[in-house]
Amino acid sequence: MEQPANLTNLGADVGDDELLRRMVEGDEEAFATLFRQQQAGVYRFALHMCGSAAVAEDVTQEVFLILIKSGSHYDPARASVRAFLFGIARNCVKRHQERGGRYVQIPDGPDGTRGAMDGLKDNPYNPASAPDNPFSALSRSEQIESVRQAVLSLPVPYREAIVLCELQEMSYAEAAAAAGCSVGTIRSRLHRARAILAKKLESNQARSLIRGIPGKAHPKRCPA
Repeated sequence: MEQPANLTNLGADVGDDELLRRMVEGDEEAFATLFRQQQAGVYRFALHMCGSAAVAEDVTQEVFLILIKSGSHYDPARASVRAFLFGIARNCVKRHQERGGRYVQIPDGPDGTRGAMDGLKDNPYNPASAPDNPFSALSRSEQIESVRQAVLSLPVPYREAIVLCELQEMSYAEAAAAAGCSVGTIRSRLHRARAILAKKLESNQARSLIRGIPGKAHPKRCPA
Protein backbone atom coordinates (compact mmCIF):
# COMPACT_ATOMS: atom_id res chain seq x y z
CA MET A 1 0.00 0.00 0.00
CA GLU A 2 1.45 3.32 -1.02
CA GLN A 3 1.68 5.87 1.76
CA PRO A 4 0.45 9.38 0.88
CA ALA A 5 2.72 12.34 1.37
CA ASN A 6 0.22 14.17 3.57
CA LEU A 7 -0.06 11.41 6.19
CA THR A 8 -1.70 12.80 9.30
CA ASN A 9 -1.04 11.48 12.79
CA LEU A 10 -4.07 9.60 13.95
CA GLY A 11 -5.66 10.23 17.32
CA ALA A 12 -8.25 8.32 19.29
CA ASP A 13 -10.92 10.70 18.02
CA VAL A 14 -10.62 9.50 14.41
CA GLY A 15 -13.67 7.34 13.63
CA ASP A 16 -13.67 3.99 11.87
CA ASP A 17 -15.30 5.47 8.77
CA GLU A 18 -12.53 8.04 8.45
CA LEU A 19 -9.84 5.44 9.11
CA LEU A 20 -11.22 3.25 6.35
CA ARG A 21 -11.50 6.18 3.95
CA ARG A 22 -7.86 7.08 4.60
CA MET A 23 -6.84 3.45 4.28
CA VAL A 24 -8.45 3.21 0.86
CA GLU A 25 -6.51 6.31 -0.17
CA GLY A 26 -3.26 4.57 0.79
CA ASP A 27 -2.72 5.66 4.39
CA GLU A 28 -0.83 2.79 6.02
CA GLU A 29 -1.10 4.27 9.49
CA ALA A 30 -4.88 4.39 9.14
CA PHE A 31 -4.92 0.70 8.24
CA ALA A 32 -2.66 -0.16 11.18
CA THR A 33 -4.89 1.79 13.56
CA LEU A 34 -8.06 0.17 12.21
CA PHE A 35 -6.44 -3.25 12.53
CA ARG A 36 -5.41 -2.62 16.14
CA GLN A 37 -8.90 -1.45 17.05
CA GLN A 38 -10.92 -4.16 15.29
CA GLN A 39 -8.82 -7.33 15.04
CA ALA A 40 -9.64 -8.60 18.54
CA GLY A 41 -13.38 -8.32 17.91
CA VAL A 42 -13.09 -10.06 14.54
CA TYR A 43 -11.05 -12.86 16.13
CA ARG A 44 -13.54 -13.37 18.97
CA PHE A 45 -16.45 -13.42 16.54
CA ALA A 46 -14.77 -16.07 14.40
CA LEU A 47 -13.75 -18.07 17.48
CA HIS A 48 -17.26 -18.15 18.91
CA MET A 49 -18.64 -19.12 15.51
CA CYS A 50 -16.24 -21.99 14.77
CA GLY A 51 -14.73 -23.03 18.10
CA SER A 52 -11.24 -23.29 16.59
CA ALA A 53 -8.50 -20.86 17.57
CA ALA A 54 -6.49 -21.81 14.46
CA VAL A 55 -9.42 -21.14 12.13
CA ALA A 56 -10.22 -17.89 13.95
CA GLU A 57 -6.65 -16.71 13.42
CA ASP A 58 -6.80 -17.59 9.72
CA VAL A 59 -10.16 -15.86 9.35
CA THR A 60 -8.87 -12.70 11.04
CA GLN A 61 -5.95 -12.51 8.62
CA GLU A 62 -8.24 -13.15 5.66
CA VAL A 63 -10.67 -10.44 6.76
CA PHE A 64 -8.03 -7.72 6.77
CA LEU A 65 -6.46 -8.90 3.53
CA ILE A 66 -9.91 -8.68 1.94
CA LEU A 67 -10.38 -5.26 3.50
CA ILE A 68 -7.20 -4.01 1.81
CA LYS A 69 -8.47 -5.23 -1.56
CA SER A 70 -12.16 -4.40 -1.17
CA GLY A 71 -12.33 -1.56 1.33
CA SER A 72 -13.55 0.78 -1.39
CA HIS A 73 -16.80 -1.23 -1.51
CA TYR A 74 -17.73 -0.10 1.99
CA ASP A 75 -20.87 2.02 2.14
CA PRO A 76 -21.27 3.89 5.47
CA ALA A 77 -24.96 4.39 4.70
CA ARG A 78 -25.56 0.62 4.88
CA ALA A 79 -23.48 -0.51 7.86
CA SER A 80 -20.84 0.43 10.40
CA VAL A 81 -17.25 -0.53 9.70
CA ARG A 82 -17.47 -3.15 12.45
CA ALA A 83 -20.57 -4.70 10.87
CA PHE A 84 -18.82 -4.61 7.48
CA LEU A 85 -15.83 -6.48 8.94
CA PHE A 86 -17.99 -9.04 10.73
CA GLY A 87 -19.90 -9.60 7.50
CA ILE A 88 -16.60 -10.43 5.80
CA ALA A 89 -15.62 -12.65 8.73
CA ARG A 90 -18.97 -14.43 8.54
CA ASN A 91 -18.34 -15.31 4.89
CA CYS A 92 -14.77 -16.43 5.65
CA VAL A 93 -15.97 -18.77 8.41
CA LYS A 94 -18.59 -20.14 6.05
CA ARG A 95 -15.95 -20.83 3.39
CA HIS A 96 -13.83 -22.71 5.91
CA GLN A 97 -16.86 -24.82 6.77
CA GLU A 98 -17.64 -25.51 3.12
CA ARG A 99 -14.04 -26.64 2.55
CA GLY A 100 -14.72 -29.42 5.03
CA GLY A 101 -13.34 -27.88 8.19
CA ARG A 102 -14.93 -29.18 11.35
CA TYR A 103 -15.82 -27.15 14.38
CA VAL A 104 -13.70 -28.28 17.29
CA GLN A 105 -13.84 -27.77 21.01
CA ILE A 106 -11.90 -24.71 22.18
CA PRO A 107 -9.05 -26.01 24.35
CA ASP A 108 -8.94 -25.23 28.04
CA GLY A 109 -6.01 -23.39 29.50
CA PRO A 110 -4.99 -19.74 29.87
CA ASP A 111 -4.85 -18.89 26.18
CA GLY A 112 -7.88 -20.83 25.00
CA THR A 113 -10.02 -19.82 27.95
CA ARG A 114 -9.10 -16.16 27.75
CA GLY A 115 -9.79 -15.91 24.03
CA ALA A 116 -13.01 -17.85 24.18
CA MET A 117 -14.45 -16.07 27.18
CA ASP A 118 -13.49 -12.45 26.49
CA GLY A 119 -16.91 -11.82 25.01
CA LEU A 120 -18.84 -13.80 27.60
CA LYS A 121 -18.04 -11.64 30.60
CA ASP A 122 -21.05 -9.80 32.01
CA ASN A 123 -23.41 -11.04 29.31
CA PRO A 124 -27.00 -11.89 30.29
CA TYR A 125 -26.94 -15.55 29.38
CA ASN A 126 -23.57 -16.32 30.94
CA PRO A 127 -24.36 -18.20 34.20
CA ALA A 128 -21.02 -17.26 35.73
CA SER A 129 -21.85 -13.55 35.49
CA ALA A 130 -24.98 -13.72 37.66
CA PRO A 131 -24.74 -12.81 41.37
CA ASP A 132 -26.91 -15.78 42.38
CA ASN A 133 -26.15 -18.16 39.57
CA PRO A 134 -27.79 -21.61 39.51
CA PHE A 135 -24.49 -23.32 38.76
CA SER A 136 -22.70 -22.48 42.01
CA ALA A 137 -22.05 -26.16 42.67
CA LEU A 138 -20.07 -26.45 39.44
CA SER A 139 -16.51 -25.32 38.95
CA ARG A 140 -15.96 -22.23 36.85
CA SER A 141 -14.39 -24.31 34.11
CA GLU A 142 -17.49 -26.50 33.94
CA GLN A 143 -19.69 -23.43 33.69
CA ILE A 144 -17.55 -22.03 30.89
CA GLU A 145 -17.54 -25.32 29.02
CA SER A 146 -21.31 -25.86 29.27
CA VAL A 147 -22.11 -22.39 27.92
CA ARG A 148 -19.40 -22.58 25.27
CA GLN A 149 -20.59 -25.90 23.93
CA ALA A 150 -24.23 -24.79 24.07
CA VAL A 151 -23.40 -21.78 21.88
CA LEU A 152 -21.35 -23.85 19.45
CA SER A 153 -24.17 -26.39 19.13
CA LEU A 154 -26.70 -23.79 17.97
CA PRO A 155 -27.68 -23.77 14.29
CA VAL A 156 -25.50 -21.21 12.51
CA PRO A 157 -28.15 -18.47 12.06
CA TYR A 158 -29.04 -18.60 15.77
CA ARG A 159 -25.39 -18.76 16.80
CA GLU A 160 -24.72 -15.66 14.70
CA ALA A 161 -27.51 -13.79 16.43
CA ILE A 162 -26.23 -14.69 19.90
CA VAL A 163 -22.61 -13.94 19.08
CA LEU A 164 -23.36 -10.61 17.38
CA CYS A 165 -26.01 -9.27 19.76
CA GLU A 166 -24.89 -10.72 23.08
CA LEU A 167 -21.17 -11.42 22.89
CA GLN A 168 -20.27 -8.53 20.58
CA GLU A 169 -23.04 -6.30 21.99
CA MET A 170 -24.10 -5.05 18.59
CA SER A 171 -27.35 -3.20 18.01
CA TYR A 172 -30.00 -5.12 16.11
CA ALA A 173 -29.32 -2.91 13.08
CA GLU A 174 -25.57 -3.62 13.17
CA ALA A 175 -26.12 -7.34 13.66
CA ALA A 176 -28.59 -7.44 10.77
CA ALA A 177 -26.09 -5.69 8.50
CA ALA A 178 -23.33 -8.13 9.46
CA ALA A 179 -25.59 -11.16 8.99
CA GLY A 180 -27.11 -9.89 5.77
CA CYS A 181 -30.71 -10.03 6.96
CA SER A 182 -33.45 -7.77 8.30
CA VAL A 183 -33.67 -6.41 11.83
CA GLY A 184 -36.85 -8.42 12.34
CA THR A 185 -35.05 -11.60 11.37
CA ILE A 186 -32.23 -10.90 13.85
CA ARG A 187 -34.76 -10.29 16.62
CA SER A 188 -36.54 -13.53 15.81
CA ARG A 189 -33.31 -15.54 15.64
CA LEU A 190 -32.05 -14.09 18.89
CA HIS A 191 -35.31 -14.94 20.65
CA ARG A 192 -35.14 -18.49 19.35
CA ALA A 193 -31.45 -18.84 20.22
CA ARG A 194 -32.08 -17.79 23.81
CA ALA A 195 -34.88 -20.33 24.10
CA ILE A 196 -32.68 -23.13 22.74
CA LEU A 197 -29.85 -22.21 25.09
CA ALA A 198 -32.20 -22.15 28.06
CA LYS A 199 -33.38 -25.63 27.19
CA LYS A 200 -29.83 -26.91 26.69
CA LEU A 201 -28.71 -25.49 30.01
CA GLU A 202 -31.81 -27.08 31.60
CA SER A 203 -32.50 -24.41 34.14
CA ASN A 204 -35.46 -22.11 34.63
CA GLN A 205 -33.14 -19.59 36.22
CA ALA A 206 -30.84 -19.84 33.22
CA ARG A 207 -33.81 -18.92 31.03
CA SER A 208 -34.25 -15.64 32.87
CA LEU A 209 -30.53 -14.94 32.56
CA ILE A 210 -30.68 -15.51 28.82
CA ARG A 211 -33.54 -13.06 28.45
CA GLY A 212 -31.50 -10.41 30.22
CA ILE A 213 -30.48 -9.45 33.74
CA PRO A 214 -33.36 -7.54 35.40
CA GLY A 215 -32.70 -3.84 35.36
CA LYS A 216 -29.82 -4.11 32.90
CA ALA A 217 -30.43 -1.77 29.99
CA HIS A 218 -29.32 -2.36 26.43
CA PRO A 219 -29.26 1.23 25.13
CA LYS A 220 -27.59 0.29 21.87
CA ARG A 221 -30.63 -1.69 20.80
CA CYS A 222 -33.29 0.92 21.40
CA PRO A 223 -32.89 2.83 18.11
CA ALA A 224 -33.10 -0.36 16.09
